[in-house]
Amino acid sequence: MARLLLLNGPPGIGKSTLARRYAADHPGTLCCDIDVLRTLIGGWQDDFLTAGGLVRPAALAMISAYLRDSGDVVLPQLLAVPAELARFEAAATDVGAAFVERVLLDTADATVARFHRRGRGADESADPWHEQVRGIVAAQGGDDVLRDRHAVLTRLAAERPGAVVVRSREGDVDGTYAALLASLPY
Repeated sequence: MARLLLLNGPPGIGKSTLARRYAADHPGTLCCDIDVLRTLIGGWQDDFLTAGGLVRPAALAMISAYLRDSGDVVLPQLLAVPAELARFEAAATDVGAAFVERVLLDTADATVARFHRRGRGADESADPWHEQVRGIVAAQGGDDVLRDRHAVLTRLAAERPGAVVVRSREGDVDGTYAALLASLPY
């Protein structure tokens, strides 16, 4: 049975890094990174949020088709709204695939610090959308919005019976990845 592995978590927690590694270690797995797909929409740099809204239906269709016809999908995406979570879960279950939900979390303070460090300094793997996300977070309330997202995700994970929290430790990608793999049912 194919599965959709959702890697949920706040910005900068390591979702994309772990998803890429998971796909590399599991040949045939599609890494469906919606932030990457956004960059395929003309004008995404000027309106990152609108580009995300435009590309999500395409991502859902791609996920469903891949699960139905090809195999597993790993999805690194912050999904803090239950209705949005339900849409992605349905994309899997409607085609007979399993939905596996993992929430990557660190402490709230570490989450804020990691967000500000990502893509800068020693982190040479900056994705092209990091600056847009920094601007959105700053406009929505800065560190307070990051702490709020952390709290929302912590509550949401506790409310969702299938969600499993995986501790994401900064600087320990190998350990976090091992914990992720150990948390998976198969």
